[in-house]
Amino acid sequence: MEAEGRPAKIRKLEHAQETEDATMDDSTLTTGQAETQTDSAPVTKLSGDSENGEVSVPQEGDDAAGEAAPKLSKNQLKKQRRWERWEAGREDRKVKRKEKIKARKERRRTEWEEQQPAGSAEQPPPFRAPRRGEPPGVQVPITILFDCDFEEYMHDHELKSLGLQITRSYSDNRKAPFRCHLGISSWGGKMKERFDGVLAKQYTSWKGFQFCEEDFVKTSEMSKEWMKGPRGGKIAGALAKYQVEQAQAEGEGVEAEKALADADADEEGEVVYLSAESDNTLERLKPNSTYIIGGLVDKNRHKGLCYKRALDRGIKTAKLPIGEFLQMDSRKVLVTNHVLDIMLKWLEHDDWGKAFIEVLPKRKGGVLKTEEEDGDEGAPDGEEEAAEEVAGENVQPIPNSPPPAYEDVVQAST
Repeated sequence: MEAEGRPAKIRKLEHAQETEDATMDDSTLTTGQAETQTDSAPVTKLSGDSENGEVSVPQEGDDAAGEAAPKLSKNQLKKQRRWERWEAGREDRKVKRKEKIKARKERRRTEWEEQQPAGSAEQPPPFRAPRRGEPPGVQVPITILFDCDFEEYMHDHELKSLGLQITRSYSDNRKAPFRCHLGISSWGGKMKERFDGVLAKQYTSWKGFQFCEEDFVKTSEMSKEWMKGPRGGKIAGALAKYQVEQAQAEGEGVEAEKALADADADEEGEVVYLSAESDNTLERLKPNSTYIIGGLVDKNRHKGLCYKRALDRGIKTAKLPIGEFLQMDSRKVLVTNHVLDIMLKWLEHDDWGKAFIEVLPKRKGGVLKTEEEDGDEGAPDGEEEAAEEVAGENVQPIPNSPPPAYEDVVQAST
């Protein structure tokens, strides 16, 4: 069978060659032109060049380079070119922004001069409010540390999201009435490359924010020095309330002002790694303490990773009291900037429930348990009246069961 199959293939090829020769003889090309066209190297078009119509001729050594370089899809090539165009136009955008700002200043100055009476020597108001050296909030001796040693567990877009969350955390902390010390442990890798490149090293001018290459254990030890001295902060906000209560309990009738004056700001704090899987609940924040937030954006792929990491290093763990104050429709895992905002709101209001409601987005479906209970109090009466009209009997809710608004009405047996 093999001997019979081979001549068939040869005959087919010969037939194809004869057909091609006949086609070339009928064409208007000369023999020399046909030989030139046959011997010329084929021109190929790259898969990603369909938009610009660019054509590239393979050169010597391209095969070896193509084997070494990873193959990119058409969509990836488009994104890469789009990013290159964006980077190439960075300086042009900078110049255009300056021109717009200058034109806006001139327009405001012209409008102001038109409103002034003739001959007025008054100077126009400044275009921008003067920057203050220190924010208006009060610095408190508490450190919030972001553990950024999870780069291997995240994709590039998740690392970008984490960078945005950290930037937002710095901004929220600067504007808060009571500010905390902020820091990053395990600083480096792609996160640092992004902050140095795309964000143009703006983080180097951040005040009250420390960037440390050490892990979260060594950085938490370093944070104790940040909270000492005149710039370490003072006990204020919700921290002051507990200091007063503690001093009054020990002194029996000590006035609030005296209790605050006698409060020991150098008392030993604690180091706590915040994790939703922990069995301990964070009841309040304590002075001179460091609270670690895992810098991990993984869409809940790696469950319990931060919790296990803290246990392996012998660090105390705790979770925010979400379940004690809120009834949520979604999972209780929060992003890093939301965790920080909740702690800042607690320092301001001394109320976890109010802090959760103000910070958590509405899509989480969080409802205070006190409001939910108040809304359910009136439901049994209406259900009982409706049941009495239908059955003519009293309807009592089953003990330890949900209210009648959430279950079928059960008639009492006579």
